[in-house]
Amino acid sequence: MTVDSGSTKGEFGMADWVKVTGALSAISAGSRTTVWGVNAASAIYHYTNYDGTPWTNVPGGLSDIGAGADGTVWGVNGGNQIYRYVGDQDGANPWKGIDGSLVRIDAGSRTNVWGVDSAGGIYRYTNHDASPWIKIPGTLSDIGAGADGTVWGVNKGNRVYRYTGDQDPADPWADVNGSLKRIAVGSRTNVWGVDPAGSIYRYTNNDASGSNPWIKIPGTATDVAAGADGTAWHINSAGEIYRYTGDQPS
Repeated sequence: MTVDSGSTKGEFGMADWVKVTGALSAISAGSRTTVWGVNAASAIYHYTNYDGTPWTNVPGGLSDIGAGADGTVWGVNGGNQIYRYVGDQDGANPWKGIDGSLVRIDAGSRTNVWGVDSAGGIYRYTNHDASPWIKIPGTLSDIGAGADGTVWGVNKGNRVYRYTGDQDPADPWADVNGSLKRIAVGSRTNVWGVDPAGSIYRYTNNDASGSNPWIKIPGTATDVAAGADGTAWHINSAGEIYRYTGDQPS
């Protein structure tokens, strides 16, 4: 096998990614079979697990969405209103409104749901809809939550943080080297990000690996998604959708 055998899959070293039909502006993956996205018109889509006809439209309108490995899905709309997906219980009204105001949301599982508000405030779901959110110290512009409780965030200065509040509530965020504007977390070992220039990075699982704990992955993106089982997706500025295949033999 020649070194450049993957080059026929796409230009710019895109052998790591397979293009999936459709157009999205935000994407989230809990697992290989739980992938959700929203488009520029706020329409909501759920992956069918079949690339031939990949997306099913789900009623409603959202600006950001978070999907967990256990099937949990949350979203926020353009008015910063918060919703949890209940379509498996009530197909006629698939979204339940939850008190609060968030601009970004992510769900790792039913019990690991995090969001940030328009001021950068950080909120964690209490698992109780009557008083749903607890404020966590710090300020972030994007957040990612994994199925195993892992949480990472980035701030408006593109600094990167990992949540360590279960070890040190007084200083709940550990600085990690790097510069990212978007972050996605599937698990402790599946963390992806996008930098301000659109480059895609995957965490090495070693904060001190040289001075750079990130491996650059070919491609350019505006959003990235990471699942608990190693699944990863990204979308670019044109709304094009890609699924990661770099961990599979070419």
